[in-house]
Amino acid sequence: MTPIAWQKSSYCSEGDSCIHTASTVEAIHLTESSDPTHSILGTTPHAFAALIHVLKESPTHV
Repeated sequence: MTPIAWQKSSYCSEGDSCIHTASTVEAIHLTESSDPTHSILGTTPHAFAALIHVLKESPTHV
């Protein structure tokens, strides 16, 4: 199995609470660096694209 290559959000300043993303053919993975449980959220690329679209279109309503 190929290791997942995580990328830190460009919106993250220096600190402990940053969102990291990684992608594979099957899924988009999200985690937060300050989460003590090291939980990883996974979703399909289609669902993640829909979320990003909604956030860009209505950032004040989310």
